Parts: sequence; C-alpha cells; structure tokens
Amino acid sequence: MKKIIFVAMVLICAYATSFAQSKTPVAATTAFSKKFPDATNVKWGKENPHNYEAEFQSKGITYSANFSDTGEWLETESPSTFNQLPEKVQQAFNLAHKGATVKAVAQIETSKQGTIYEVEMKQGVKTIEVFYKPDGTETKE
Repeated sequence: MKKIIFVAMVLICAYATSFAQSKTPVAATTAFSKKFPDATNVKWGKENPHNYEAEFQSKGITYSANFSDTGEWLETESPSTFNQLPEKVQQAFNLAHKGATVKAVAQIETSKQGTIYEVEMKQGVKTIEVFYKPDGTETKE
C-alpha cells in the first residue's frame, strides 16, 4: 500500500511540474530559447502573475533567468564565490557585516540595473541577503 501511495505521489508531482511548464507563455519560452540556445535541463516556475523563471544548465553550471509574460528578459543569476566578487564589493561587505558567515554568492545581470552582486549570509540565527553594485555600493535588488 505504501508503494502505491508513493508511486501516486510521484506521478502527481510529475504531472504538476509538466502542467506548470505548459502554462509558461510562449513569448517567455521563445525569448528564453533565443537568449540561451545552449541551455539544457530547463525547468520553468512562476515567480508572480507576470514573471516566469527558468532554471537551467549551461556548460555544467546552473543558472536562473527571469522573463516577463510578454517575453522581456528581466535578469539572469549565476553562482559565484566571495573571492570572485570585485574588490570594492568584498571590502564594502567586510566593513558593513563584520563577523557574518557567507553562505552563497551570485552575480545577477539585470535589464534595468546592469550587474549586481548578491551575498547571502548567516548573521546570528538569521539568513540575510544583501546586494551590491560593482563599485561596492549596497543596493536593493
């Protein structure tokens, strides 16, 4: 009986995932295919009523890219390391967040702000995300 329930749950999850992907607007998937022709293992999700996110791989690296329902590219996020951040960003972070433990770093290319950097950190029991411009200025995403 447990195996039947498990198999049913797997099938329901697979159906729900394919249903969500089939609901991604054609304009978004078309724009994605043009911008990332070498993408593999693409999985779509809905960020909000007008924003769709594709998680995918390219050259062995996992990325995410957001597109509007009309096909406008909004941003692409790629993993990074603290040491790969511009020196000014590293300095600004170290000054503002002494003692914080860095959990993850990402480079975000945006259609409106250009390049920004995200640093996810552990401060006490909280996990916090902070964003920086290449010149080290802290910003909102």
